[in-house]
Amino acid sequence: MSRYDIAIIGAGIAGASLAAEVAPHARVLLLEGEDRAGYHATGRSAAFWSETYGGPDIQPLTTASGPLLAAGGFLEPLGSLHLGRTAEQAQIETFLARFAGSGVALSAIDPREMLPGLRPEWTLGVYEPSCEYIDVGGLHAACLAATRRAGGALVLSAGLEAAAREDGRWLLETRAGRFEADILVNAAGAWADPIAAMAGARPLDIQPYRRTMLQLRTEPAPPQRCPHVAHIGGSFYFKPEAGGRLWLSPHDEIASDPCDAAPEELDVAIAIDRFEQVVDWRVAALEHKWAGLRSFAPDRLPVYGFDPTVEGFFWCAGQGGFGIQTAPAAAKLAAALLLGRAPDAEVARIDAERYSPRRF
Repeated sequence: MSRYDIAIIGAGIAGASLAAEVAPHARVLLLEGEDRAGYHATGRSAAFWSETYGGPDIQPLTTASGPLLAAGGFLEPLGSLHLGRTAEQAQIETFLARFAGSGVALSAIDPREMLPGLRPEWTLGVYEPSCEYIDVGGLHAACLAATRRAGGALVLSAGLEAAAREDGRWLLETRAGRFEADILVNAAGAWADPIAAMAGARPLDIQPYRRTMLQLRTEPAPPQRCPHVAHIGGSFYFKPEAGGRLWLSPHDEIASDPCDAAPEELDVAIAIDRFEQVVDWRVAALEHKWAGLRSFAPDRLPVYGFDPTVEGFFWCAGQGGFGIQTAPAAAKLAAALLLGRAPDAEVARIDAERYSPRRF
C-alpha cells in the first residue's frame, strides 16, 4: 500500500492546480476516476477569463489569477460585450453598480459599434476590455507537468470506492488499488458530495448543473475582432473561435446527477433560436455539440478548507463555471490553508474565510 501526505480526488483543473502548488512541499497523489485527466468539466470549458463572470465575490480570485495566467502564456485578447434590450436598462445599471470600485474596467457603449448585424432591439451594451481567451488544455497540462516534476503521482482509472480514517490516516480503496494518505482532498467536481459522504463528512448540497455548448459556422463569419458576447439577462453567450467558427451556449443550468453529460436536442434548438434573435447572421452548419456539468454550493461560492467535523478532510469544490479562470489564485489560497502556511503575496489580500466550509 502506497503512503502519501496528501491524496487529491479528481484531476480536473481544481485538483491538478492544487496538486501543482502543494507537490513541492508534500508527497502528493492525484486519483482520477476516468482514464484521462480533465475528461469532464475541464475538457468541456468555454475557455474565457472574465473578471465579472461569477459576480463580485468571485472577482477577487479571477483578478488575482489574471497575471498568473498571463505569465504562463495562457491568455489571448478577446474582450466581452454585455448586451441588453431597452427594457433591460435597470439590469445594465445594476451590473455596472455591482463592480463599481472593483478596478474592473467597464464602459457603456453602443453595441452596434462592435457587432455588425445586431438586430435593432439590442440597444444597450457594456464593454469589458480585459476579457481574454484561456488556453485551458495548456493550463491543465502545465499543472499536471508541474506536479510530476515535484514528485507528485497521478493514477488514472482510480475511482474511489471506500475511504476510512484510522490512526490519523486515510485508507483509500480505489479501482486501481489501495492507498494511504494523511489528508484527503475532495476536488471531485460534480461528485463532491458523494465523495464527502463516502468519507463520513456531511454533504454540502453541491449541485451539478448541465450546460450546453455548440460550435457553429455562420454566414457571414464572425467579424475579425468579434468579442465574447453575453446577454445581461443571462439567456445566451457566444464567442469567436479559430477558422471563423463560433461557440454558442443558451446559458442553461439544468440540475443533474453526476454523470457524463450529453446535450439535449431541445437545448440545442433553444440556443440557435436565441442566437438568431440577436444577429442576422445565418447558421450555415452545426458542427459540434457537447455538454458539461458545473457544480455550485447553495450560495454559489466555492468551498476551500478543512471540514469542520471530519479530521483530515479538505474541500476544494463548488467552483461552478469559474473554476478555470480562478484556478491559479484558488490553488494558491487553498494550498496555504491545506499546508498551514501564510498565503502567497498574489492572494494574501483575499478573504479565505468567505469560502470556508464552516459557513454551512
